[in-house]
Amino acid sequence: MQGFGPGDVLCDRYRLNVVLGRGAMGQVWEGADLRLERPVAVKTVAADLLAVPESRGAAIARFRREARAAALLGHSNVATVFDASLDGDTCCLVMELITGTTLEYLFDCQPGERFDVPSAAAVGAQLCSGLSAVHVAGLVHRDLKTQNVMVSRDGVVKILDFGLVKLLADTDPQLTMAGEGVGNLRCASPELLSGHVPLDGRSDLYAVGCLLHHMLTGTPVFGSAKPAELASSHLGSPPPRIGDVGIDVPAALEDLVLALLEKRPGDRPAGADEVYAALASHLPAPAPALAVSGGRPEDPRRPFLLPQGPRLS
Repeated sequence: MQGFGPGDVLCDRYRLNVVLGRGAMGQVWEGADLRLERPVAVKTVAADLLAVPESRGAAIARFRREARAAALLGHSNVATVFDASLDGDTCCLVMELITGTTLEYLFDCQPGERFDVPSAAAVGAQLCSGLSAVHVAGLVHRDLKTQNVMVSRDGVVKILDFGLVKLLADTDPQLTMAGEGVGNLRCASPELLSGHVPLDGRSDLYAVGCLLHHMLTGTPVFGSAKPAELASSHLGSPPPRIGDVGIDVPAALEDLVLALLEKRPGDRPAGADEVYAALASHLPAPAPALAVSGGRPEDPRRPFLLPQGPRLS
């Protein structure tokens, strides 16, 4: 697969404009759908992910199947998948382009920053709302992390990227581990790392627990900068209690986070709907006055403060 550059047009339709991000599995571009004349996000997939001849066919078939399922979700908390192309040497995902801020920016670029309880609960609840639809569709995200959670300008939390590209890396465990950086492992469930059991939605719920802990404390559950040590901690080390790092949160919320971080999937909450219900009492109270006074951009509380509120200029 050749490298791509600004101005390239993929599949005779998608023009690449500016690189938004890079990783071991490819690049994400701000682009344009020339046929429908709308902005899109295009993820170009690294050639190495398709370089295992023995499993390439099965990986591509699964990639296409799950891309079709993702495209049918239509949930406000999941970035819409428009297209998935595997044409010759070109492999790309085309998605909704979202204007906003990722949790990676809020935390990784601003160390020590943390959310208050209502704000963290608002993000967690929206994540669980989106994941409930994902799991009902028989899908597992597999790669939920700060880079893949965005707060849009309307305050709506969007789950990005969908782990579809990770399917291709899973065809070769050595390739997967070689391509994993710290960011990919910060929210990885024990069963995802061990590969010993089929994944289900409870793997994503472990990631939600990691994100809630990070939001409430300002630091990851396990802070090692070495991928091997980080993976080992997820597999065998007990997570620190939020109270032990000097942060005061309601006992029920602390217990929920610890339950989500259980090593065995069967010891976690059974589903995203159950976690949403547990977060409900911690959500911010509605504030209709914001309809005329505005608010700060990318406020994750906004859908709860002002349900279905108008978009302000």
